[in-house]
Amino acid sequence: MAAAAAVLALAGCTVSAPEPLPTAGGDGIDLDVGPRTSFVDAGPSGVTVADGDDWSLPGWVRPAPNSGYFSEEADASELVAVRSVDLSWRQLRPTAEKRIDRTSAGDAQGMSFDALDAQLRQPGDFWMRIFASGEDWAPAWVAEECGVSSYGPDYDGQRHLPIWNECVWGHLMDTYRMLFVDLGLASDPRLRFVYVPGAFTWAEYDYEMVTAAADAGELDEKSYLAWYGHAWSDLVAIFGEHADKLVFTGEDYPWGPFGAADDLLARQAVDAGMGIRTGITELSNFHLSEAPAYGSHVQPDGHMTVDESLPIHSGRYVVATENECFTDCGYQTDDVYYAVRQANLKALQLRVNWMYVVPGPSYMAEYPEQWDWLRLSLGQRADTSADAWAAFRDAEDSYWADPESGPFDDPASWPDRPWVRNLERWLVQVDEPGSVAHRTDADVHEHVFEEDNGVAHEGLSTDVAAGDTGFALDVDPRFAAAASGRVVLKVTFLDAGSGAFAIDTGAGSSAAVERTGSGAWRTATIALPDGALAASAGASARLRISLASGADDLVVRFARLVRVTG
Repeated sequence: MAAAAAVLALAGCTVSAPEPLPTAGGDGIDLDVGPRTSFVDAGPSGVTVADGDDWSLPGWVRPAPNSGYFSEEADASELVAVRSVDLSWRQLRPTAEKRIDRTSAGDAQGMSFDALDAQLRQPGDFWMRIFASGEDWAPAWVAEECGVSSYGPDYDGQRHLPIWNECVWGHLMDTYRMLFVDLGLASDPRLRFVYVPGAFTWAEYDYEMVTAAADAGELDEKSYLAWYGHAWSDLVAIFGEHADKLVFTGEDYPWGPFGAADDLLARQAVDAGMGIRTGITELSNFHLSEAPAYGSHVQPDGHMTVDESLPIHSGRYVVATENECFTDCGYQTDDVYYAVRQANLKALQLRVNWMYVVPGPSYMAEYPEQWDWLRLSLGQRADTSADAWAAFRDAEDSYWADPESGPFDDPASWPDRPWVRNLERWLVQVDEPGSVAHRTDADVHEHVFEEDNGVAHEGLSTDVAAGDTGFALDVDPRFAAAASGRVVLKVTFLDAGSGAFAIDTGAGSSAAVERTGSGAWRTATIALPDGALAASAGASARLRISLASGADDLVVRFARLVRVTG
């Protein structure tokens, strides 16, 4: 009888497994869609010239795996198929009881959130934010139990708990574990990624609150770095094989209070085994030239290179940005197309594979060709991309004007600091005798959005009088090896002056492009000879945009090498 009673007692204490989370089917948005505009080819003469920029791609191109647009809501017309699931920590854990509340609504950042189960019942893939740090986002019992007070207000008027406090962090990790492991949400194939750690304003990990705590004398470098040293490995351990769904929302060189000690902490988070996101590529000239978490580094000649051997660029992880604040979020510009174009080029220079958009404020309907090109470019590698390109420019990254900022103490490490040469992806403009590119005032943009965004001189020029009669271009060997079929070079140039130009290759020269003196920016699509991308031993394939004898100087703004056949 005693044994039977014990069994019954144990049975009465058994904790039943939680009810499975709701599931739903797809949203019906077909993403296996090629270019939605016709490709502009070179034509029978070997040259086609059209006004303006040309973003067209051949019909064989398809989106890369693990890439696309995400937003608050799906939008079939713009091929945005990943919606948000937003929750507050307080909504999920209103009490200290060890369970997730799946039926209560929540709010944060001026937004209202449906209950967890209600959001998961909606169809389609999703990404997530858990708004955790705000005084009104976190469970009230956490601050009481941990004996902490808040810091702030932030620039949106909110106060935040110190998530670096080990007690606060421990409770937050318990919540992540219960939600993503115990309830199995991390393994849901519809979950594409999660912004972490859920702090601070807009759940974006800036250093405003960290600095506030340090200034108050309540946080020192040693304590902060001790917490930081395990925080991201904590999250990676919780998510296990699904850790590639974690996306850190901070950045390197973050205006923190600890000098060089906090310069490379975003890279440290990435090295722990998670993805990375920035939210400010709209300021396309500012701060992100030297971005170690993305493998982007400024070279002594001012060009930026990206280390694509890093795990972050393996195709497994999320490398994200957000381009929606062109006439929103407190920003304004009278040249929206320019701002959109440059923000998207900057994103691709960083090798981004996911882009947050809001179709209206992102101006997707107004500039469909540009956004369609971006959709098909996100996440591509040198050996899968349909194109390789270089935007010819000199632009000022004013963040690096401070002589004490970053890894450039030696003046020889970046002699023209803070001027950055070009935005490039697998096609590099090379200065060499006879082909030195010169800054021009043909298309100057000053302080777009704000002073920090510096001055940009779009387009570079030859200087015939000085003997510089063309532009040399090196082609990434991986792209060249994949380009086994027909290729064209698209050159966006200022149609001023007179005289022709052509493309010289190791296999011969292209047909000539004649200028008409219209004064407009035009794009020439130029057929290259067979074998044009064959490399000589130990060298990259080399192209040269060459002026004809007696021609006036030429200003080029963009060069894009396209594989016409896949």
